[in-house]
Amino acid sequence: MSRVARFDTVDLRIPRSQRPSGTGAPDAGYSAAYLTLETDTGEHGTAFVSTDGSRTDVLVVAIDALAPFVLDRDVDQVAGDLGGFSRSLLHDSQLRWLGPEQGVLHIAMGVVINAVWDLAARRAGQPLWELLSAMSVDQIVDLVDFRYLTEAITPIDAADLLEEALPGRAARAEELRAQGYPACTAEPGWLGHPDETLVRLAEEAVAAGFEQITVEVGEDLANDRRRLRLLRDTVGPLIPIALNAGQRWDVSGGSEWIRELKEFDPCWIEEPTSPDDVLGHAAIRRNVTPIRIATGESVHNRIVFKQLLQANAVDVLRMDATRVAGINEMIAVLLLAAHYRVPVRPRPGGVGFPELALHLAMFDNIAVSGTLDGRMLEYTANPHGHLVEPALVRDGAYQVPRAPGCASRIHDEILSRFHRRPRWGAP
Repeated sequence: MSRVARFDTVDLRIPRSQRPSGTGAPDAGYSAAYLTLETDTGEHGTAFVSTDGSRTDVLVVAIDALAPFVLDRDVDQVAGDLGGFSRSLLHDSQLRWLGPEQGVLHIAMGVVINAVWDLAARRAGQPLWELLSAMSVDQIVDLVDFRYLTEAITPIDAADLLEEALPGRAARAEELRAQGYPACTAEPGWLGHPDETLVRLAEEAVAAGFEQITVEVGEDLANDRRRLRLLRDTVGPLIPIALNAGQRWDVSGGSEWIRELKEFDPCWIEEPTSPDDVLGHAAIRRNVTPIRIATGESVHNRIVFKQLLQANAVDVLRMDATRVAGINEMIAVLLLAAHYRVPVRPRPGGVGFPELALHLAMFDNIAVSGTLDGRMLEYTANPHGHLVEPALVRDGAYQVPRAPGCASRIHDEILSRFHRRPRWGAP
């Protein structure tokens, strides 16, 4: 019987000098709380959550607190019941008292859950997307915690969705292998770029085949209008431009601001207000139609996603697989979104986000929604070089991952150079 013998955490801080110009906390670089699980037979599973701040140590402490749920466990038992393992964390009474499905502890649960998934996929010799897409309908349904969801979607509803997508799984997987997964970019649109950089990066993005450009807005209306006019003149009328407000507005101010930008034909406005304000998003959506509303990368659990969909508050779901409780909860959100016919575009973000997001986006296309309509995945140029199996984009499309696991392993040299605390665990 193989068991989990080591549970190693690293507080990883890559300084700002190692990252490109743009936005983000001025005193931070690429930070990540990184977890490695190792079995007594030498198998590994890794996962991490990336941050843009200096308090990654808080996340490391939260992840460490979950070590007793994994250490000395039978690997076959844990990896063979990934739904049950996820629920064992989410339903633990003491953990729920500390933070019911939100906050630092919820994020820490996601890191532990994702590390087990990486271990399971590596043991199976399959990339995550392929492992998930090969599961039976019943196996996928069993991964999901339907508690608090059943007035929106039941296990039977989920099974029906998956059955509907079942006949085309193989064909869609083959199409992705041949053509890749559509990509877009936010590189030109960072508020920190001078005009000449915005124009240059926009021209490069179009030449590289990216099908959409995202622009940060919301600090100064006159500056937003000037930058959007410059961008639209550069890329022409056919390239979709999405706006990201970064939660800057309240409902009335945000609605008016968005209307002032309507002439630039934005395809959506992302995070116009607080990520927790479901009714606020619904009000803004009513106020600015036909401009679409996108949100979700800062939403912390499937329950808020459920409410956004029930309230007709969102046209595009953006979600972060390292903010919710890992891959299991992401699958719950994918099923919810498919049930409500709302496209999902997982957040790519910083260290490792595009890699995990790609696996889940492909699984959605192959086995859940069965479509690429309204779906593409944002590409960020950095920091893929920190990863052993980085995501690759060619001709405006992500190439299909081939290596087993979740593409979450960081180079040992990066860990050794930038870690901020020693590893611990069994010698």
